[in-house]
Amino acid sequence: MKGKRKLLVAMLVMVLLAAVLGWRGCRHRERVKGDLVLYGNVDIRKVDLGFRVGGRLAEIRVEEGDRATSGRLLARLDDGPYRDELNLARARHDQAVAILAKLEAGSRPQEIAQARALVAERLATVGTLELEFRRSQNLVEDGAISRQAFDDVTARLAEARARLATARQALKLAVEGFRTEDIAAARAEVRAAAARLAQAETRLTDTELLAPDTGVVLTRVLEPGAIVSAGAAVLSLTLDDPVWVRVYVDEPDLGRVYPGMSALVFTDSAPRHPYRGQVGFISPEAEFTPKTVQTEKLRTRLVYQLRVVVANPDRGLRQGMPVTVRLQPPKVQVSAEEPDHE
Repeated sequence: MKGKRKLLVAMLVMVLLAAVLGWRGCRHRERVKGDLVLYGNVDIRKVDLGFRVGGRLAEIRVEEGDRATSGRLLARLDDGPYRDELNLARARHDQAVAILAKLEAGSRPQEIAQARALVAERLATVGTLELEFRRSQNLVEDGAISRQAFDDVTARLAEARARLATARQALKLAVEGFRTEDIAAARAEVRAAAARLAQAETRLTDTELLAPDTGVVLTRVLEPGAIVSAGAAVLSLTLDDPVWVRVYVDEPDLGRVYPGMSALVFTDSAPRHPYRGQVGFISPEAEFTPKTVQTEKLRTRLVYQLRVVVANPDRGLRQGMPVTVRLQPPKVQVSAEEPDHE
């Protein structure tokens, strides 16, 4: 009697086990064949805008909630100091160009003629002193003049010859022009002045804050009159594109998802008008989610983050909005049954 009872219990356990395995197989095939439904939130890109230069904030032309098209002027600094800097850089550039032109042109014809006239004048002076020197030399030998007078004539002749040599070198320099090294240095100074001028022009342009793309002004961080440092945030802008949906997929369903997979994004406000999109990113690392749920069962569940890029975003999608994502699985079907081994 006891044997029959044990046999009956064993058969009942086997039946229940077969039913459970069959139910799990059906659930697995249903999950593989059906759409994959995920839940997540809208993630819109936000950018903090600021100036590359510092100064006094002169004007903000948008309010919070205003739409900004790409290239629209949003804010402006007081550009007075930067205009002065630009004028100074332009003047120094013009000066460097003028100096280079002078060196490249060399001496003027009038300067060369003046140098030649000076050589001729000093050559005549040397000739006169040479005649006087020869007369004085004869007179000093006859005792007609003193030795001191002869020494004076000799000294004046030596000085005249030195001045003639100086005049001839000046004429040579005037004819040859400036040294090539001086011209090369002047050209380098022109390039440096041009770079400083371009830098000043860029700094002046940077006093205007333009919208990098189309979006909505989220926050006015500062107000006109404030002293702004370079890089400080002045406005916050949410961009219209791209718009992502951040969702999580369980590890058993990870093999059903691939980059480029088409998706439909449903919102609670317009459930009959879904947005189209595709899977753009699959995280290579697992994490625990949801982070706000502290039950032991959910805390130990591993999931992977997906980013679904919305193809046709509009104003109906807002930052943090909860949405439902429906993914179409691959066409290849995976069976949960074990293959037969004969």
